[in-house]
Amino acid sequence: MELLASLGDGFAVALTWQNLGLALMGCFLGTIMGALPGLGPSNGVAILIPLAFTLGLGATPSLILLTSVYYGAMYGGRISSILLNIPGDEPAMMTCLDGYPMARNGRAGEALALSGVASFVGAFFATWGLVLLAPQLVKVALLFGPAEYFALFALAFMTLGGVSSTNQAKSAFAAALGLGLAMVGVDTQTGVPRFTFGEVHLYDGIDFLVAIVGLFALSEVFIFLEHRGTDKDASTAPKLDIGRITPSWKVLKSCTPTMIRTTILGFIAGVLPGAGASLGSFISYSMEKKLVDRDNTFGTGDPRGVAAPEAGNNAAAGGALVPMLALGVPGSGTTAVLLAVLLSLNITPGPLLFTQNPDVVWGLIAALFIGNFMLLAMNIPMVGLFVRVLMVPPRILMPIVAMVSFVGIYGISGSSFDLMVMIAFGVAGWLLRKLDVPLVPVILGTLLGNAMEVNMRRAVTIADGDYSVLFGSWLTLALWAVAIVGFVLPIFVGGVVKARMRGAAEREAAITD
Repeated sequence: MELLASLGDGFAVALTWQNLGLALMGCFLGTIMGALPGLGPSNGVAILIPLAFTLGLGATPSLILLTSVYYGAMYGGRISSILLNIPGDEPAMMTCLDGYPMARNGRAGEALALSGVASFVGAFFATWGLVLLAPQLVKVALLFGPAEYFALFALAFMTLGGVSSTNQAKSAFAAALGLGLAMVGVDTQTGVPRFTFGEVHLYDGIDFLVAIVGLFALSEVFIFLEHRGTDKDASTAPKLDIGRITPSWKVLKSCTPTMIRTTILGFIAGVLPGAGASLGSFISYSMEKKLVDRDNTFGTGDPRGVAAPEAGNNAAAGGALVPMLALGVPGSGTTAVLLAVLLSLNITPGPLLFTQNPDVVWGLIAALFIGNFMLLAMNIPMVGLFVRVLMVPPRILMPIVAMVSFVGIYGISGSSFDLMVMIAFGVAGWLLRKLDVPLVPVILGTLLGNAMEVNMRRAVTIADGDYSVLFGSWLTLALWAVAIVGFVLPIFVGGVVKARMRGAAEREAAITD
């Protein structure tokens, strides 16, 4: 009953005209950004962070706007996958396998509507999972001391590369780079400036919002400038008729068991740190194919092959919010960006969030329920509009991204120095992406580096200088064991998982060509 009372209080927060309007705007913009190839949820949220701060929004409205963008982008990634065979983001890659063949068979509208329903089912039940699981994780997290938190942060760094990572050395390098950036500024314990090189602007450290917008949004602009005119994009792809935009009851009935099974799989994948929506989508499609594809129809336009990855990746998106809110550890790249927003608003995610800021967390969860219904209502009748937006050429889109980035960051800080830092991070992001170095561990290191250092110092001080305290309890040992397994496992299985994902996409491309 206490849980339902808290959720009721959350709906009282979410059901204001301002928050409803922000949820609707976030869902709409997120769907567009998810549909545009190359942007995806991480970039979409990063681009709109300056907007949230420029509007002077409080903690709850800002989170409602940006999490609605997150959910909307997860919905939108399917549109270009189905119509153009170009995934809007990596999790939507599996939707291409059966979505594009359905479109070529004259069932594009049906595939879009079915994927919208599957996305709704996955996200809706994942939000219920968040309601039920997060408070239980909070009870466990209350047992944590400084040593346990240090081990938990280490686990986050060692697993964020994901199971599909093929080069853990690059993930480790990215995390070390982020931790190094977190050390810039005045040491909170000794008051000594570190790595500031006499620059007064760096005494407060590097603003992680500036780093995020530079690494994600500006680097995307630089990538476009490098590859302009050479990449396949939506504006030059062949157009397909949408046709009927509602799936038949027979198709919905046949896909219902698929959506239920893959929602559970996707949610579990999302809760695990570093797994994320990509793995949720891949596992959902692969498991469903083994279970029900007796006639080898997957890959040729089977509706169940569209429902499975969409329910899986949207459930994973909701699952990734569980460790972020309950433990302060992001479950995916986009939740790492959302973690930065919370920290910028002086709100610390973790076990105390549910007691110190219940209006924020329960208002956010209630808004997710509302946003899901908005997205379902929006994504079926408005498919034609989203398809037209999909045809916007990148040469028009990218200057808008750059403008929003510069105006937004300057509006937040009023500092031209921050603009120069943002450009530097944009160039760094472009170089790291060319070298195939993941950007999320860099952000995570910048976000959590100070907290990790403070907890390590605190634990060692309490133990009178004994560093063995970092491994002194069963909980720390369990966290270290999971961290080591999470780091070592991708070395052996990452290449296999990635190869299977690419192989499936290549086989589908060969069939459709």
